[in-house]
This record gives sequence, structure tokens and C-alpha cells, in this order.
Amino acid sequence: MEGLRKPARLLLVMVLGLLMSACAHTGGKSEQADVDPWEPFNRSMFEFNEKVDRAVLKPVASGYRKVVPDGIRKGIGNVFLNLAEPTTVVNDVLQGKFNQAGHDFFRFVVNSTFGLLGWFDVATPLGMERNREDFGQTFSVWGFARGPYLVLPLLGPSTVTDAAGIIPATMYTDPRTAGGYTLETYAILGLNTIDTRARLLGASKVSELQLDQYVFRRETYLQQRAQLIHDGDPPGQDDYLEDDFYDDDLFEDDEQDDDRD
Repeated sequence: MEGLRKPARLLLVMVLGLLMSACAHTGGKSEQADVDPWEPFNRSMFEFNEKVDRAVLKPVASGYRKVVPDGIRKGIGNVFLNLAEPTTVVNDVLQGKFNQAGHDFFRFVVNSTFGLLGWFDVATPLGMERNREDFGQTFSVWGFARGPYLVLPLLGPSTVTDAAGIIPATMYTDPRTAGGYTLETYAILGLNTIDTRARLLGASKVSELQLDQYVFRRETYLQQRAQLIHDGDPPGQDDYLEDDFYDDDLFEDDEQDDDRD
């Protein structure tokens, strides 16, 4: 358990430090400054993440897509989505969504048994759609301020509240890290990262067409999070951005185009 807590403690220290820094950014600021008071730091971290992505993640993800058959990749992705269900169920309960908690728990049981640990998504065809709840959403539902936008090293877009939400998930509800940070844990997290990046190869093409990729990623992330927090009906938000922008299966049809790159 000690090995599990050390990374969470480091993240907690960083989040608390940034939260204290945010207290200095009050009064007379524009709305954009309030949302992104650490923009110079965030842009630097964004560039760092982009360099890592170009040098490592994207080539590995492209190779993974070319080498691993469609059915195997689909099964791997389904397993990781299934492993996120316990976190969703816990946060359903914490948000008072008890009917949804029952739905999501039953979905997890069905896919974990009849779906062979989630390799096959047998619940969705039966009408049990997947929900997405996490501790960042729960903190927001409880009334905690979203906090400034924050780009985390390697993890990417976040906010102070969402970053804080990573800590309880990592320590208590994420089956991937339940046994602590062992060599096997890092291998599982690495495969999850590669699989996720492979699914988003099409999304990266959309981002690359933008004049300012940083702003595009920031606004996309914040609007997508608002959709999740308010269950698809955020106040005062345009309807053009749907939660499906980050849907795990959205860019599967781009595989042939990516293979030709």
C-alpha cells in the first residue's frame, strides 16, 4: 500500500501548491485569466507533452494499431473500460444517483461475468449504456469550484478539482492500481495508455488543423467536462461540442487513413 500512496502523495502536494498559488490570481482579471491563470506554465507543459507524444506515444500507438488485430484491440479497450466501472459506481453513490449506481453496478457484473472480465461488451446491446462518473465530477457536484485549468505532465488537460479527484481513484477505486505500483501495474497502465492513444489517432488530426492547438484542447476539455458534470445539459454552453468528441470508439473508422500515414 505504501508503494501505492507515494505517487498519490506527490500529486496531492502538487495540487495543493497550485491551489495556494491560485489564491493570488483574484480581482480585476478577465474571464480567460480566471480560467487559465497559469497559461505560461500550462503551455510549457503542453509542449512537453506534445514532444513526448510525437517522439514516443504516437509512433508506438500507430505501430500497435498496425500490428494488433482489430478484435484484439477492441477486447483490450473493453477490458479497460470495464475496469473504470467501479469508480463510476462509487461516484454514482456519492452524487446521490442511486438508480444509476444500480444500473452501472449491474452493467459491471454482466460484463465481468458473461463478457469475460469485460473483453466483450454484452451489456450495451442489452440496453445498459455506459455512464461516466469520477471524483472530479463528484467534487464539482458537491459545490467545490472547478479551479484553474491545469496541464499535468504526461496526463494532459485537467483542472485543480479534476487533478485532486485522481488521488482517491488511484488509492481506492481503480482496480489497475489496487495492488500498488508494481512492475505489473506499470505494464498495465502502459498498455492502457497505448490503447487509448491508438483510439485517439483520428482526434489528433482534428487538433492539428487548429491555429492554436493549446486553446483548442483547453476549450474542448473544459466543455467536455461541463457536459459530464451537468449530465449533458451545462448552463450557458453551446451545443456544438458533444461528449462524443472523446468517445473511445469515435475514431475507429480512421484506422485505414492512419495506417497510410
